[in-house]
Amino acid sequence: MASPAEDIHPPILLRDDSWLAFNARVLEEAMDPAVPLLERAKFLSIFSSNLDEFFMVRIAGLARHAPDAVARFGGRYYFSPHELRERLIRKIRILTARQYRSWERSLRPALAAHGIRVVRWEELPEECAAEASALFEREYRSALTPVAVDPDAEEPPVVPALALELLIRVQCPGTDEIRTAFMQVPTRSSRFLCFESLDVPGEILLLPLEELVGAKAAGFFPGCTVLECAAFRVTRDRDLTPDEDTGDLLSEMQAMLRKRGKRTIVRLETSAAMSAAARAFLMDTLGVTPDEHISVRGTVDLTGLMDLVRLPGHPDLLDPPLPPLPSPHCPADRSMFDCIRDGGPFFLHVPYESFDPVIRLLSEAADDPDVIAIKQTLYRVGQDPPVVHALIRAAQAGKQVTVYFEIMARFDEENNIRLSRELADAGAHVVYGVPKIKVHAKMLLIVRREGDEVRRYLHLPTGNYNCSTVKQYTDIGLFTCDDALADDVSALFHAITGLSAPASWKKIIAAPYDMRGRVLAMIDREAALSTPAHPGGITLKLNALQDPEVIEHLYEAARRGVRIDMVVRGICAMNPASLPPEAAANVRVVSIVDRFLEHSRIYRFANGGAPEYFIGSADLMPRNLSRRVEILVPVESAALRDELDVILFTSLHDRRKGRRLTGENRYSHTTGTLQHESERAQVSLYNYYKKRLEHPDFPQDAPGTEY
Repeated sequence: MASPAEDIHPPILLRDDSWLAFNARVLEEAMDPAVPLLERAKFLSIFSSNLDEFFMVRIAGLARHAPDAVARFGGRYYFSPHELRERLIRKIRILTARQYRSWERSLRPALAAHGIRVVRWEELPEECAAEASALFEREYRSALTPVAVDPDAEEPPVVPALALELLIRVQCPGTDEIRTAFMQVPTRSSRFLCFESLDVPGEILLLPLEELVGAKAAGFFPGCTVLECAAFRVTRDRDLTPDEDTGDLLSEMQAMLRKRGKRTIVRLETSAAMSAAARAFLMDTLGVTPDEHISVRGTVDLTGLMDLVRLPGHPDLLDPPLPPLPSPHCPADRSMFDCIRDGGPFFLHVPYESFDPVIRLLSEAADDPDVIAIKQTLYRVGQDPPVVHALIRAAQAGKQVTVYFEIMARFDEENNIRLSRELADAGAHVVYGVPKIKVHAKMLLIVRREGDEVRRYLHLPTGNYNCSTVKQYTDIGLFTCDDALADDVSALFHAITGLSAPASWKKIIAAPYDMRGRVLAMIDREAALSTPAHPGGITLKLNALQDPEVIEHLYEAARRGVRIDMVVRGICAMNPASLPPEAAANVRVVSIVDRFLEHSRIYRFANGGAPEYFIGSADLMPRNLSRRVEILVPVESAALRDELDVILFTSLHDRRKGRRLTGENRYSHTTGTLQHESERAQVSLYNYYKKRLEHPDFPQDAPGTEY
């Protein structure tokens, strides 16, 4: 059996190692002094949220294996799940310690120097403490419930996943007995209570909510002495995978969601200030082992730092605003149907451009008497989605509305079930999903009667129909009424809802049907066409590259002289260092971590001078190619290809926020790269779209697109 220690340059890197390397890049943004202070706090929060998900899914998955199991990871290496888990936890402890050092020693003092002080209860001035006490009595006391913990009970109290809890130890009068209770810190819009300092003009004081609750804990134990009050938090297994043989996916998912509070604990976080006795009691009560426990030196749970970005009055501590631009293809005085029919095809690139045209299209479709039918796939849509409201209105108006609502979208299951039921109650035909496969493809098809003919309008994006994430994620959406594409999308809807696969597609590439074979064939074609005088070329923009078979074909293409340029935001299991130097020189991998989350997927194959371009929903991972419904859409318009070239070229040449892969999970750093601010891809792309809006004759092509 091979192991990474035995192979100096493993050709396929472990997915989890690569993911942790990505989250380290997120942490690096929080530690970069050139990043505005409140934005650095945001990245600390994102780092914590990412780790939460990693524990809930990846670490939890390893914990579900039998202790003596041996499994293959990374395509060729064999570990026991316990060995891999230990390996990952060691790395996580190092990263977490680095995160807390950054917060306590660097970022928190720097914020204080700018008039934003995060304080403990003891540091709160008397006037502010009185205001906080009144707020506590008015809004919090009645909502709080201490729960006594009986060490002899068969089952401990249920501690919700990711809830911030206080462990309170009290001594009753006239006895040496020490009792323990848990109390959950209330969930509210902000983790911090904000007060104006009376001593320093303009200074604000931020009190973590748990500090206020802890200070008032004695009031819940009359006559007792509070010996200790310390914060903790548990993370539980959150991978809800239903039985493949279930006949009722909706009911099974609902049952699993009801039981989530009792799922296995995979991590316990405690404050380093917690006493050894309290920590031992807590671990014993919850059944947590030492390797599942992480002690932090500072505020438990830094996800709440995201609230700091919303503090008013500190624009100098934030990135300069880049408000979404209106699309030049969708003037407000024209119907979206006219824009697509007469001006299409065209892209909408969020968040540089506003998501408004998508909402307009659906809203017009809901109200237009000539619209016959609407079909749409929905994966993550947010809490109060205008997209769903428009579909409900369309169904209530008597239109044929068919929605494939993926209720197995991880962490969105409950919200998706609620919204899918609202759609069904309105009269839409809702397909809730099938147990064996997820539908990750993003598609909208609108059928409209126009005179004596019927025309089909399409919106095919790389990301979700979510009005919140479209402000933060970069995604491309294609608007078109191309008949061949419409035929393919119709056939794919039939395949999803009817569980049958079409014989062939006219234009699209779809997983799990033919995507793996087609992608491999296009990679191999580049290798076959490549010559020293005219080397092949593959340019990819992805969230993740992990599939071992795809990587092996890319390696072979590189050996045969194909130039491979990739923008891979997160997991990249490819290790060019495993290739001979002349082949490794043909591979360039860039990861961009910046103010927006890079989410769009673009595929470009040089094809001997007749390049082919695709956008789509799919990353190159085993799950995307084999266990999900995904779609790649060909881009045939010369103008749209030029736009994709601009995006790819700008991203590959970002020397400010683009980190270059330099070794096994090693990337270049952005600290000290301020001199390359003009090459910052996201700002450059925003300026590109702004100039295009202001000057319709602005050239589409990038200045030199030699990849």
